[in-house]
Amino acid sequence: MSIEQRLAELGITLPPPRAPVFGYVPVAVEGGLAWVSGQLPWAGDGLLAKGRLGAEVDVETGRAVARCCLLNGLAVLKEALGSLDRVQRIVKVVGFVSSAPGFYDQPAVVDGASHLLTELFGEAGRHARSAVGVAALPRDVPVEVEFVAAIRG
Repeated sequence: MSIEQRLAELGITLPPPRAPVFGYVPVAVEGGLAWVSGQLPWAGDGLLAKGRLGAEVDVETGRAVARCCLLNGLAVLKEALGSLDRVQRIVKVVGFVSSAPGFYDQPAVVDGASHLLTELFGEAGRHARSAVGVAALPRDVPVEVEFVAAIRG
């Protein structure tokens, strides 16, 4: 089954890819790897959520935000590669979680992205990962996700 078919089976539509506002590219392809820049939780014309985990944002909302970030990353990856079927496997995911003092559940938040990758790519979606608590993220978002994919051809 193609990744496009799997997305449809799960009822998921990728958002339109967003062009970067600053001086970087959304995806850099080099040496059989696609490096996807950090993605924010854009949903339509706005952000899915704002604030810090453990203060204004709860873990379940954080998981949904991480999933949204990942979908935005898949959208720019598809645009760069032409098809997500070129993804051989997901190698690494890094999730940055804007955390209030005393919040220590960053891994549970980033699981929102990790579980979706496994749903989509099966065993090839299992990846190495870091879940990093930070004091602040751009635009006051709760989560930012970046990832690296090994690609075919």
